[in-house]
Amino acid sequence: MPGTENRLLLLDTASLYFRAFYGVPESITAPDGTPVNAVRGLLDFIARLVTDRSPSRLVACLDADWRPAFRVELLPSYKAHRLADAATNAEQIPPLLEAQVPVIIEVLDALGLANIGVPGFEADDVIGTLTAHDTGPVDVVTGDRDLFQLVDDAKGVRVLYTARGVGKHEVMDEAAVTAKYAVPGRAYADFATLRGDPSDGLPGVAGVGDKTAATLITRFGDVAGLLAAVDDPSAELSPTLRRKIADARDYLAVAPRVVTVRPDVPLPAYDDALPVEPAHPDRLVELGERWGIDSSLNRVLTALKGA
Repeated sequence: MPGTENRLLLLDTASLYFRAFYGVPESITAPDGTPVNAVRGLLDFIARLVTDRSPSRLVACLDADWRPAFRVELLPSYKAHRLADAATNAEQIPPLLEAQVPVIIEVLDALGLANIGVPGFEADDVIGTLTAHDTGPVDVVTGDRDLFQLVDDAKGVRVLYTARGVGKHEVMDEAAVTAKYAVPGRAYADFATLRGDPSDGLPGVAGVGDKTAATLITRFGDVAGLLAAVDDPSAELSPTLRRKIADARDYLAVAPRVVTVRPDVPLPAYDDALPVEPAHPDRLVELGERWGIDSSLNRVLTALKGA
């Protein structure tokens, strides 16, 4: 594991502001009564993470496209159950949360915290690209298990998994991923492809759960190796499993490319260094007063100065 100096903290921002929205009461409002629970909650999460993890760099990664066309073309069911409007590819988002997202971006900009979204790609792909091109160490903060595929002890890439809360996150390194799923992080995308994930519209292979998926990946290496085994009469596969996998061949031919995080997103220029002072202090004061978020902003500023 590389040393802790120059640590990069990558935020799966939507994962965090959704958690904040549902975890912080809607009674937290701006002076005009507008809910700002997601804004306040996200800022408090950032303050806590910077204090606890002591990064020297940070990027808030954004979903410029929550359901990219290249994934939908491969697998039309991808996130289809979360569509609010198929014609516009709009996601089902509570209106009170949707109204807060532009405020979050404004506040991040005024603070001087790098935030990146790239048209045509999800935040996961931005995270994957930043991770692929960084020398580490990198902490990825998310409630999305798909990002376990990025875990790499040699590069110092870990996931701070927030399923139980930001303050109770699990540190997922290679040993933790293997202990939980019986596969290493680098095999997680193939594992998830076999098992499926209803939250992303991935049907998986009928009758294949975590244990069987892990056994198959361990035995055959990846989905491509498994499909080759189906066509090999001498391969160690029971007739029942052989039939199930053969029946899912069309799905298995495309799903790994849907699940795999992209490492090649064209990123804009950015500065990931933690700011010592706000980039736009006057604007930050205006936003603090307008939205009644001074206390949360002060916690972030204090954390940044102590990082």
